[in-house]
Amino acid sequence: MTGLPETITACLFDLDGVLTGTAVLHREAWKRTFDEFLRTRDGDGFREFTDADYATFVDGRPRADGVREFLKSRDIELPEGTPDDPAGAPTVNGVGNLKNELVLKIIDERGVSPYPGSIRYLEAVKAAGLRIAVVTSSANGAKVLDAGDLSKYVEARVDGLTIRERNLKGKPAPDSFLEGARELGVEPAHAAVFEDAQSGVQAGKAGNFGYVVGVNRADQAAELKAHGADVVVDDLAELLEDR
Repeated sequence: MTGLPETITACLFDLDGVLTGTAVLHREAWKRTFDEFLRTRDGDGFREFTDADYATFVDGRPRADGVREFLKSRDIELPEGTPDDPAGAPTVNGVGNLKNELVLKIIDERGVSPYPGSIRYLEAVKAAGLRIAVVTSSANGAKVLDAGDLSKYVEARVDGLTIRERNLKGKPAPDSFLEGARELGVEPAHAAVFEDAQSGVQAGKAGNFGYVVGVNRADQAAELKAHGADVVVDDLAELLEDR
């Protein structure tokens, strides 16, 4: 009923863009953050942050990694600073903290809407007796899960706070997904990864997980496949046999 190989006993879901529509909120917050930074630095003739920039350099990565990777693509280098830097400070962490401040404001204003097909799929996975974890680079994983009434499905959560506390490498490295599997007590070969970001699919492939599902929310099916997805769907409900 789940569309997964019989060897799979656990599911590791990314959050934003896979279970909830919050990926678009993150993308908006990143655009506002980087456009403000670039306008201040380069004036009104600055080159805008684009959807392609988001998909290539930011999507799925821990916040500081996203800042670092995007600025590197523009030949910009900032000091690291510290996680406690004020929002908007001219450091990697300061830029990232401004983005986080913005996305929390947007989430408070608009709320969190889980995808109906994802709810159907979570119910099917739970009914099939499979273990469930959420693995997200966002430091706001608990807030989003609670706001979307999704915590009841989740046995384990690895999020941006976990990644920092346990000194894990962020996606596209497989470390956070491997930690999710460890939390559930399953071998990677018996776990499926569900990701909408190219970096996340790449992480699932690198971790030798038993199955990697790419979720095509941003018209990048070919890219998800190229980065290691075993199957690409537009909605998780497509995996259900009774659809």
